[in-house]
Amino acid sequence: MNAANSPDTRTDSIDADEVRAYLQGLQQRIMDAVQGLDGAGVTRDDWRKPPGEPLQGWGCTQILEDGAVFERAGCGFSAVSGPKLPPSASQHRPELAGAPFEAMGVSLVFHPRNPMVPTVHMNVRMLMARPTNQAPVAWFGGGMDLTPYYGFAEDAKHFHQTCAQALAPFGQDKYPRFKKWCDEYFFLGHRGEPRGVGGVFFDDFAELGMTQSFAMLRAVGDAFLPAYLPIVQRRQHLPWGEREREHQLVRRGRYVEFNLVWDRGTHFGLQSGGRTESILLSMPPLVKWRYQRAPQPGSPEAALLTDFLVAKDWLA
Repeated sequence: MNAANSPDTRTDSIDADEVRAYLQGLQQRIMDAVQGLDGAGVTRDDWRKPPGEPLQGWGCTQILEDGAVFERAGCGFSAVSGPKLPPSASQHRPELAGAPFEAMGVSLVFHPRNPMVPTVHMNVRMLMARPTNQAPVAWFGGGMDLTPYYGFAEDAKHFHQTCAQALAPFGQDKYPRFKKWCDEYFFLGHRGEPRGVGGVFFDDFAELGMTQSFAMLRAVGDAFLPAYLPIVQRRQHLPWGEREREHQLVRRGRYVEFNLVWDRGTHFGLQSGGRTESILLSMPPLVKWRYQRAPQPGSPEAALLTDFLVAKDWLA
């Protein structure tokens, strides 16, 4: 890892309480907007890890299920600490392996009912390691990405444009760099295909210093609602039937495969002894797998694979 991409060991003027307050407020703003759009009730589950477990901490899971717009829309906040940084969080910094750590973040996945509405994922987080006899090392990570079942270029362009605008104040390199990172990260290596049309993704980030890196994190978190809600509002009333539903459920299977096989966030939660219900809130309520299922050439289902699930400059 070169110096430009190495986590900044300075704590700068970052205040963990300020980060925590922002994240909790972001969770509430997002779920208030989801409830306002859907109309169904949101279940709030406040939790705390029992004493004596290696991982200590608390959090709040908010989830809407069986709604008019969303079959499942889950958004979780957590603030945890543990005695040993999990392998998934230290693979790029072996000198921190086994160090005590703190982590806090907001993570969400929304699975829509209408197959014309894409699934979306967003996560923003801070992680701090406290190696023995050394200054704390803190860094940020996160991003958002869009996973359509039926492709609409207008939606992909809007999503990417909103991400680019959010990152522009922090350097013109950030969007193209994080867009490429997202394309490479949200990729099902065993299938050789992207999970969706991408977005932005960054990790191990502290190169702007703590204050500005946190400001960038806030810009990404604040961009989520304007990036996603207009797409939902455009597509939620489009007609669909059994064919579209079948396609949606099969494609959801790819989402499950990525989360369980490749996703570092899922691995971090499970390896660190996190709360399983919260870690797996990203799973869709219904899903199918079909043996060697291939869409009919020339169909809208085939167009998803040929025209959308490819690395593309959506702002061109």
